Amino acid sequence: MGFAPSAAAYDAQSKQWYLDPMKAEEMWKVSTGKGVKVAVIDSGVNADTASLKGQVLVDEVPKSVSYHATDDYTGHGTTMAELIAGTGAGGGLQGLAPGAKIVPFRIDLEGLKGAEEKRKTPDDTEAIRAAADTDVKIINMSFGSEGPSSKEEAAVEYAASKGKLLIAAVGNSGQTAGTIGYPAAFPYVVGVSSTDESGTVSKFSSYGGYVDLTAPGQDFPGWCDANFRSYCDDVNGTSSAAAIASASAALIWSAHPDWTVNQVTRALIDTAGRDWPKNDPSKYLGYGAVRPRVVLADAGYDPGSANVDPLAKENGGDLLAKSSSSSSSSSTPSAPSTSKPQQNTSTGGTSAAGSTAQSSSDSNTLWIALGGAAAVIVIGGAGVAVMRARRAR
Repeated sequence: MGFAPSAAAYDAQSKQWYLDPMKAEEMWKVSTGKGVKVAVIDSGVNADTASLKGQVLVDEVPKSVSYHATDDYTGHGTTMAELIAGTGAGGGLQGLAPGAKIVPFRIDLEGLKGAEEKRKTPDDTEAIRAAADTDVKIINMSFGSEGPSSKEEAAVEYAASKGKLLIAAVGNSGQTAGTIGYPAAFPYVVGVSSTDESGTVSKFSSYGGYVDLTAPGQDFPGWCDANFRSYCDDVNGTSSAAAIASASAALIWSAHPDWTVNQVTRALIDTAGRDWPKNDPSKYLGYGAVRPRVVLADAGYDPGSANVDPLAKENGGDLLAKSSSSSSSSSTPSAPSTSKPQQNTSTGGTSAAGSTAQSSSDSNTLWIALGGAAAVIVIGGAGVAVMRARRAR
């Protein structure tokens, strides 16, 4: 295993521009995410980085999918884990929910080499089902493929039936077709797009009828290889945005442990920063920017019905409404997957080159305004407020 750089050599937190506008220090006085476990289904999670020491529950990974769970072959999964629950020790990334714990799931993604490694490494379907049978509350999926895979969709539905909050990166094809990948496009998955420091949608961020929320996703550091000797600046992608959305959910769920997945999701949607009607979500930013502090600042916040899915129309089903009131582990194991879905699965990261979105004049309003003002969406050089018609998924 490698190591995180020392604070003297590097200070990742000084480059995590979103911590101040999201008022992280104020939120941590109310909630740090303590008591909430987040499954990170990715390229593995290095539990030995300075920021993740004591944060990764290696022993809680189901044995059926535990192969090399802490052997991160790209650095991507470790970055996601640190963005969610990193302590910031040693100059490392500061997680938005440093009290939360990570349960790592290593799957076969782009970058995994060797036929034997691929054979032994679980696929996303197996990992999702295994995570659903644990007591994690949130399943972070910062990866995507063109899909869809019926086996992957069945795994997602299984996890939803267990009351898990599934969060996924929408993808990084915004500069080409804009196509949103799977699992983000499946029912019961909260798809997250990326914004920059101004609150403008990232140019690389995919868009369409499956974006539910947006979160910061560019211009801050991350691990970019398997050596873990130094961070790379500007590890941009909707992957990071999904991780920050997962951390936001962890903060809320920790403060309200008796809430169901429906209530946590509704709180994220209702308090999201936007300046468009909630019933007409944006093609690029969904229901708006995650703002967990709005929920945490209101001790009497009403999350609505425990058994009503706030995305029922989009999801086209009632699995979440019928799910358990808590995401407790099941005594019935999930059916094992016998083959991998036919898909080209990749992480949601992108290179820094050509990924900086054009700036908005509404600097930071998406993050700091309590009322809901949002930055202008800039696509192709023109400021537009593009709305989407959500499909019944």
